[in-house]
Amino acid sequence: MSIDSKNVSPYDRRVQLVLATIKENEKLGNKAAMNLAVKVLHTLDHIPEKVR
Repeated sequence: MSIDSKNVSPYDRRVQLVLATIKENEKLGNKAAMNLAVKVLHTLDHIPEKVR
């Protein structure tokens, strides 16, 4: 997934950061890694602020 850096939303930047971390540490294909990155970010976004 190639993203033009001028028009990248903060959410997409965060997904790319999680994706890069996953790909560094796991042997997953691009699609599987992207799906996992989105799920991880979604989960992190729903942790209450007091718990983080």
